[in-house]
Amino acid sequence: MTDHRHEFPQHPQLLYLNHAAVSPWPARTARAVAEFAEQNLLQGAADYPQWLQVEQRLRQQLAQLINIDSPNDIALVKNTSEGLSMIAMGLDWRDGDEVVISDEEFPSNRIPWEALAARGVFTRVVALGGADPEAELIAALGPRTRLLSISSVQFASGRRLDLERLGDACRRHGVLFCVDAIQSLGAQPFDAQACGADFVVADGHKWMLGPEGLGLFYSRPAARDQLALTQYGWHMVEDAGNYDRTDWQPAASARRFECGSPNMLGIHALSASLSLLLEVGLEHVAMHIESHVQALQDGLAGHGQLCSPSDPARRAGILVWRPDGDLLAAHQRVTAAGLICARRGGGLRLSPHFYHDPSVIDRVLRILLA
Repeated sequence: MTDHRHEFPQHPQLLYLNHAAVSPWPARTARAVAEFAEQNLLQGAADYPQWLQVEQRLRQQLAQLINIDSPNDIALVKNTSEGLSMIAMGLDWRDGDEVVISDEEFPSNRIPWEALAARGVFTRVVALGGADPEAELIAALGPRTRLLSISSVQFASGRRLDLERLGDACRRHGVLFCVDAIQSLGAQPFDAQACGADFVVADGHKWMLGPEGLGLFYSRPAARDQLALTQYGWHMVEDAGNYDRTDWQPAASARRFECGSPNMLGIHALSASLSLLLEVGLEHVAMHIESHVQALQDGLAGHGQLCSPSDPARRAGILVWRPDGDLLAAHQRVTAAGLICARRGGGLRLSPHFYHDPSVIDRVLRILLA
């Protein structure tokens, strides 16, 4: 594999292990944004047709990233919360319907469902701490369950779930299957078809190495038709370029969820970032991330407490470790030493990416164990 470390010329004293939060951009992404800004400075939107080609390329890249056949099933949204809210507000709920989630979800995948309580929808929360979390989730699917919404990887524990097993259960029970994939897209191969997802939602600013403010919303066509629209505008209609028409209908594609002007700056940035990940290959990305996480786990063995699953099959890019003593003080100490990580899940959340050299992990361990 080509060495891509030149894409991340970070400060020599900075050890960035916080990709589960907000990632640094690759050099090519910074260049793409600078070139886009230069175009705007010198000629405005004179090259708008070329910008639309970049937009279409991004849809194709995202379709490749989640292994679906058509980029027409991809909508570009502001963030994960918007995508999940479109599902929550778009389905035709009946009084007594249920949504199943886990007890480890980020608020983005909890609050939109809890907000349905006023419409008589009950959010059933399932604990994942047992030996077989998939079995617990599947057991919670009852006759009133309309949807299971689950994170592919839990943000605070790093716990990875068997999506194919869950998707199969949803199909057998006639339940819609929604995946918040923000903690796996860009870190692991992802197959929306294999897991039978009806919806996949994720921001681009974590493992996809892109900017904040732009994400993907995948909807399987049959599931898409079940969603009422909650936003309207010029861009979401079938004949979007014909501004003189007074009659209109929603676009047949997932563009129906994009009500107004696209985030062209974000589109140029995220397309550049995905070009790097697809160039490297998600299998190679995942292999390098797993190697770094395993090295961290091995180096921390016998010190403090591991708060993440130790089984490689149960984790992606996140390792949570609690040092002995005061956690806040430990976080302040390692941050002062140049290690960028987060306090999550009762410990320090470490989330390396593929481009790190093994020597970086060695330096991280020295700081953690100092």
